[in-house]
Amino acid sequence: MTILVAVVTYNSERLIADLIAGLRSGLDGMKWHLTVADNASADGSVALVRSLAPEATVVEMGRNAGYAAGINAAVAASPAYDAILVLNPDVRLTPGCVPRLLAALRTPGTGIAVPHLVDGSGTLIHTQRREPSVLRTLGDAFLGARRAGRFRLLGEVVTDPRAYDVETFTDWAEGSTQLISAECWSRIAPWDESFFLYSEETDFALRARDAGLRTRYIPDAHAVHLEGDSRVSPGLWALLTLNRVRLFRRRHGRVRTSAYWAALVLRESSRAALGKRPSRAATRDLLTPSRLREVPGPASVVRSKPRI
Repeated sequence: MTILVAVVTYNSERLIADLIAGLRSGLDGMKWHLTVADNASADGSVALVRSLAPEATVVEMGRNAGYAAGINAAVAASPAYDAILVLNPDVRLTPGCVPRLLAALRTPGTGIAVPHLVDGSGTLIHTQRREPSVLRTLGDAFLGARRAGRFRLLGEVVTDPRAYDVETFTDWAEGSTQLISAECWSRIAPWDESFFLYSEETDFALRARDAGLRTRYIPDAHAVHLEGDSRVSPGLWALLTLNRVRLFRRRHGRVRTSAYWAALVLRESSRAALGKRPSRAATRDLLTPSRLREVPGPASVVRSKPRI
């Protein structure tokens, strides 16, 4: 069995040494190949990968093409594989993580396996997700994500800690660490590059679920995700919110999407009223029709920041 490790880098030089060390630990005893797609990093990311992992394949994208495009390019440039480990550069695998995920892929109906994640301080990350809905967005708005997430109908993020103690199927999971079977990739791929960043993993997992290949959470497979800045960056949070609307519209049409959009406006505007800058950016973009129509890209994030 060969595991393809697909990593997308963007000015990730400070993360690469620990990433590669973690791969050797988390994949110990397995046959694997690392492919890095670099989105035009301005630092020494590419040179460091080639220095520390000379056997790796490096794909230089030549531009910041987005996360989905990087994953697609990495897979396309790689030798034969039996499963694909999609991995953020700020994830650190623990010993035995990937073998346990690989074993889970053999469970009938499983196309994607995801581990138990903690942050840099050891705190559980709520990675399990339910399919987005109007009611769940309203539950988040009125109860808060943590409280609403304890109830299946009212929260998208699964927050009941007991749900992270048992192996289970989930509608989708956050995309930093996912082992995807070769069958799932061949039937469902590619990842949708039109999202640029955020919602691409949601779209892929829901399409896989529609095809009978579900996402399985494995509690005894462990990894550490140092995490990005979407929760604190106004531009990135606005992009995340807009992509939620775009994804919902693709799956449910314009009428139901209008209700979903209104629920998101309520949620973000209520938080903006409390002084949360990311929600102020998201509210402004949700209320700007042209922002919902355009295809997102690097400029989307940059334009959102000065408007705060």
